[in-house]
Amino acid sequence: MKPTIEMITAELRKLSTAEKREVFPRFFKAGKGEYGEGDRFLGVTVPNVRSVARLHKDIALADIQELMLSEWHEARLCALLIMVEKRKKKDEVLRRQLFELYLSLTARINNWDLVDLSCRFIVGEYLLDKSHDILYRLARSPLLWDNRIAIVSTYAFIRKGQLEDTYALGDLMMHHTHDLMHKAIGWMLREAGKRDPERLYDYVLSHRAEMPRTMLRYAIEKFSPQERSILMRRT
Repeated sequence: MKPTIEMITAELRKLSTAEKREVFPRFFKAGKGEYGEGDRFLGVTVPNVRSVARLHKDIALADIQELMLSEWHEARLCALLIMVEKRKKKDEVLRRQLFELYLSLTARINNWDLVDLSCRFIVGEYLLDKSHDILYRLARSPLLWDNRIAIVSTYAFIRKGQLEDTYALGDLMMHHTHDLMHKAIGWMLREAGKRDPERLYDYVLSHRAEMPRTMLRYAIEKFSPQERSILMRRT
């Protein structure tokens, strides 16, 4: 292990707590047969991981790649948050390199928090003025985390008022088998609805019979009780 990786891991260890080490494996479903099976946790909160990431935001991309290979969940999160810090630089070459590195490591971005805290910035913001085709390839991937990256990356588009991909990807993955995707799609639809409530209402009204219930509940969370009551009906 490189000295830089050892240093970052040691700093994370100092910020760990016994309570979080006990709770995190259950919270992130790391048990046998669960989506995070086998993951290991130091027990460090996101704000503390973020503080370490900011201290090491100038490390080389090769060091980030090695940190992403860590057995420790928080070390991988730290690597991703370092990438998020780096993408703030007005350097298009660097942003492309981060984007490509990120997509080469999606098998290691293997829990919902790792995806949600990084993809909007590294993937979504990079693609704002480029083709979005890669998101549709990720949506068709057999890897759950690729699928979640595809939909959550559209958060960057939503914030710019671009809603088409959120709805199109919602259509494409409407019948996904995993609850994590039902939650993610519903979440992004809800965010799109903040920009255009009428469009979301009409979309849910026309898809409510086929939408998984979790997705539906997430999507309509901001509507009035009366509107939610109507939309929760199957017919």
